[in-house]
Amino acid sequence: MTNTDTTTKTAELLELERKYCSFGDTVHYLEPPKVFADCEGSYLYDDEGTPYLDLQMWYSAASFGYKNRRLNDALKRQVDHLPQLACQYLHAEKVEVAARIAQYCERRFGVKGRVHFNVGGSQAIEDSLKIVRNYTGKNLMFAFMGGYHGRTLGASAITSSYRYRRRYGHFSDRAQFVFYPYCFRCIYGMKRETCDLYCHGQFAKQFETEYYSVWDAKAQSAEYGAFYIEAVQGTGGYVIPPAEYFARLRETCGKHNILIVDDEIQMGFYRTGKFWAVEHLGITPDIIVFGKALTNGLNPISGLWAREELITPELFPPGSTHSTFSSNTLGTAVALEALKMMEEEDYETLVNEKGAYFLAGLRELQGRHAGVIGQVDGLGLALRIEVCKEDGFTPDRDLTDRIFAEGLKGDLRVGGRRYGLVLDVGGYYKNVFTLAPSFIMTHEEIDLAINLLDQLFRRCRA
Repeated sequence: MTNTDTTTKTAELLELERKYCSFGDTVHYLEPPKVFADCEGSYLYDDEGTPYLDLQMWYSAASFGYKNRRLNDALKRQVDHLPQLACQYLHAEKVEVAARIAQYCERRFGVKGRVHFNVGGSQAIEDSLKIVRNYTGKNLMFAFMGGYHGRTLGASAITSSYRYRRRYGHFSDRAQFVFYPYCFRCIYGMKRETCDLYCHGQFAKQFETEYYSVWDAKAQSAEYGAFYIEAVQGTGGYVIPPAEYFARLRETCGKHNILIVDDEIQMGFYRTGKFWAVEHLGITPDIIVFGKALTNGLNPISGLWAREELITPELFPPGSTHSTFSSNTLGTAVALEALKMMEEEDYETLVNEKGAYFLAGLRELQGRHAGVIGQVDGLGLALRIEVCKEDGFTPDRDLTDRIFAEGLKGDLRVGGRRYGLVLDVGGYYKNVFTLAPSFIMTHEEIDLAINLLDQLFRRCRA
């Protein structure tokens, strides 16, 4: 196919999309939207075969690389073996996936629990809300500012962005949002070295008297059933908190019988260098919600692990929630193979080593673009670049948007070859590049990423 043919085909697709596709189920942040035709490893390819190095890997869903042969083969085997089965029946892969996750949690946290499946992350969040309500009898939750838990109605109610709720009426069960320990942009203007976690102190102060609206000391009862957390904020900009904050939060919540629900949808399965990101924080949550990378984006499976007393068959009996495709055979087959891979290879060492190498490159990049790159940080292969004005602090959304768009032009050159760069923008001020590269990325590809980023900053600053 000639360049003229591919250009014509792309134009025809975009015209059809403009006429017949809802813009509500996709993202038109870039006009016109980018069209991709192929993928492999850490790359997406356009119709002309130009490679685009992907530093987000489908929002951390394809951690093990695009077209991962072993996972693809597991899917193909299941298609020819047991491709369909109503979820009221059992199949081996579902049971084995649940057992592996529950057994890991029991070893790691010393707590027995059970695993409950669904399809997407938002749906798993909905199921967790039902478990919390069922167990506590309470329908109000705490959640963090900057937190993102999905866009179904229940998940939107505990997601801090009003933008996701504005068009859909009043949310009577909207969470009470608490400041996240985002030390680079401390809401109180303090420094971590001297603040003594002032932000947690402000949260804990609410329980001192009934007149602060959350606690009835006479009944020893809070109005809130659970606190929804992200160990590393995802959409909020891959904000990495001080671990000691969460030790205090766990103590405060435990004292007031408030459950901790840990959203690992984007950070679970070694993204941060641990199986669960919450392991970095030294606390045991009551519920863990997961999804995305468990199937490398193939036939999605999401779900949750909950402590036994929250999810016993007597308390949460058959039919308590339901989704037709919740533990589908194709998804659980891929999930089982992915868990076997995680057991066979030392991903903790691999991810931390590559993450440290990448972060070192980002710090060199920051030195070359002092001020404009206000902060870089990382935990495993969850990395962040905060783009600022020359003062090194004021958010620069315009520059961030220009870099994002330029990366998708596919006209960067390294070694005589054309490349594009796939980035994702997050953060409270939409000025953060959130990087979630594949685990199979080589050191040479990390060097390439730094080179491409450097070109983009130089081009867009000029």
